[in-house]
Amino acid sequence: MTTHDVEIAIVGAGFSGLGAAIRLAQDDFTDYLILDRGADFGGTWRDNTYPGAACDVPSHLYSYSFAQNPDWTRSYSHQPEIHRYINDVAAAHDIAANTWFHTEVTKATWDEATETWLLDITGDGDVDQVRARVLVGAVGPLCEPNLPDIDGIESFDGQLVHSARWDNDYDFTGKRVAVIGTGASAIQIVPQLAKTVGHLDVYQRTAPWIIPRTERPYLPVENWAFKNIPGLQNLIRGTIYTANESVAAGMTYAPTALKPVEALCRANIFRGIRDRGLREQVTPTFAVGCKRILKSNEWYPTLARDNVDLVTDRIARITSNAVITADGTEHPVDAIVVATGFHVTDSPVFDTIHGVGGTSLADTWSAGGMKGYKGTFIHGFPNMALLIGPSTGLGHTSMVYMIESQLNYLLDYLRKTRKAGITRTEVTKDAQERYSAALQKKLKNSVWVNGGCASWYQDEHGNITALWPGFTFNFRNATRRFDIAAYAVTTGTLPAAEATAISDAVIASA
Repeated sequence: MTTHDVEIAIVGAGFSGLGAAIRLAQDDFTDYLILDRGADFGGTWRDNTYPGAACDVPSHLYSYSFAQNPDWTRSYSHQPEIHRYINDVAAAHDIAANTWFHTEVTKATWDEATETWLLDITGDGDVDQVRARVLVGAVGPLCEPNLPDIDGIESFDGQLVHSARWDNDYDFTGKRVAVIGTGASAIQIVPQLAKTVGHLDVYQRTAPWIIPRTERPYLPVENWAFKNIPGLQNLIRGTIYTANESVAAGMTYAPTALKPVEALCRANIFRGIRDRGLREQVTPTFAVGCKRILKSNEWYPTLARDNVDLVTDRIARITSNAVITADGTEHPVDAIVVATGFHVTDSPVFDTIHGVGGTSLADTWSAGGMKGYKGTFIHGFPNMALLIGPSTGLGHTSMVYMIESQLNYLLDYLRKTRKAGITRTEVTKDAQERYSAALQKKLKNSVWVNGGCASWYQDEHGNITALWPGFTFNFRNATRRFDIAAYAVTTGTLPAAEATAISDAVIASA
């Protein structure tokens, strides 16, 4: 077996992995390596190429604070432009030189004897294993497609495609198509498909709340201003951020404050659909914000088209050429589009990460719930930082802001452990439990707990573990400094208690 040694291994080359690499290099941590199974940078924005793929966060906020883009063509960016932006940023910082593409990490194991992570890999090169002192997990929650458990789906003879694994060579023109799902991907795909297919059946299990999408192209003079007027982009970015944070208050502390948002959603339905029966079908029965609030101007008018049917009966089974609903109706189809999201709280990636004693992350979270400390470090998994880890997701603003907050914490961890000569760092179980309990307590009055819906925000224990409760600037403040008191550490061969005392003294003198 051929092993490649590196100080820091980063798994994933999307927004979080690329951001980590740039910050590492800027802070003189140059011995790092990114591993990614794809062909270039981009993560979910590389992999999701379905028609209509776009971001629901305004362009100026959905970008790195240290690499703002004055050349956005629209107020909300579409997939090709975001993918291009990420690769342009990577090129500007020469990150490809420290990246192995077409490289799959099949297993990551903590080796107690050497206090390192051993990563088994497959790829184009001759290396079978990467050994790293620190492992940074940057795969993100939206990377493993979730296929629905429908009887007979494997027997379908037509085209079956998941939204995250789009087949751009298949021609949907004139076909009978079924789209399963009405979430964030579906509301972008369906309006595009409806323009070319012969007939489209949209299978809805739960109607989403949808607000209008205020998207428009930027004028050349605006792009000129973004590029030449100092501080303008920061001002726009700050204004968008502040407006979005007001929604966080309603979601976490006072769901009734979201009534104006609900009114906006209802007006969107009324404007897009004339038929009263269809209006009733697309109106959610849960509180706005309980599930992700979506943005579209095209969804409701598309459902009202003559060649589109909204099907609300449960799917009983799928045959070789049709979808059979619970009422016994047979819906013939040539192609099925599965838009049922991703494995978030039960990602297969968790099965590949093995910490102290060989226990997998999947088993750890299955037994005790999906918990972490400040969304980044996990008890039982020393020297490992997860980006977009437990309780860091958002339903109201840009995840890039949360990623950059975690990067602050990661860099301070690396600086302090390097200065103190710390070789092993593990958050204590007590610190993690207290942190997780505080988050769940904070969520008790939230719309996610009391809104009357079930969602992927919850883990198998019923706890809201995917979302950060409250304002994102609180998370930024909590991750500004690495608080070593919450960790058990080893300095060389010294025991944890003595090592912690020494490292505290070293860090205090910094």
